[in-house]
Amino acid sequence: MKVMIVDDHSAVRLGIRMVLEANARIEVVGEAADGRQALAMARALGPEVVLMDLRMPVMDGIAATAALREHGTAKVLVLTTFDDDEYLFGALQAGAHGFLLKSAEPEQIIDAVLAVAAGRAVLSPELTARVIRRAVQPAQAAPPREPLPESLTEREIQVLRGLGQGLSNPQIAAQLGIGESTVKTHASRVMDKLGVQTRLQAARVAFAQWG
Repeated sequence: MKVMIVDDHSAVRLGIRMVLEANARIEVVGEAADGRQALAMARALGPEVVLMDLRMPVMDGIAATAALREHGTAKVLVLTTFDDDEYLFGALQAGAHGFLLKSAEPEQIIDAVLAVAAGRAVLSPELTARVIRRAVQPAQAAPPREPLPESLTEREIQVLRGLGQGLSNPQIAAQLGIGESTVKTHASRVMDKLGVQTRLQAARVAFAQWG
């Protein structure tokens, strides 16, 4: 798949390129140093995914993300050093399909690119709880929450609690002392029983239950 890197630091772009090109499925087709340049290059090169920094000259990453979303040019995965709610929610509201911090491990970045290209939303585990908290705030005055399905097993409830805490599969596995594949199985069953499609939706249910 075609990927473009947008960051105003050439050394950062080089590092990200090296990470991505270690995967045979990914082709880095271009690099841009600011949002405006990114828009022009995206139209010319047709990347499927754009890795977007946020703080850049000329046009910042949030404005560039909104423009890419408007034109349907590419899916945007934000990759930034700024762990700040203003940037996080600004990027998501602009239409970003994912948000990762640059402290993410190389395999996390690759997995995120592949997931976004496949149409799935990606969010750093450490940021998930903040998104859930913001998402449920308007509903705090709503009627009492619905009880959880009785068919949920004790282990599935433990996994659901982990999702509500914004934990990744490896973190839930370590917390419960089970394998990652087992966590994936439980998470899938939890989503089926809750009638939701994504981990984030399941996490919102958990957050509404336990805060």
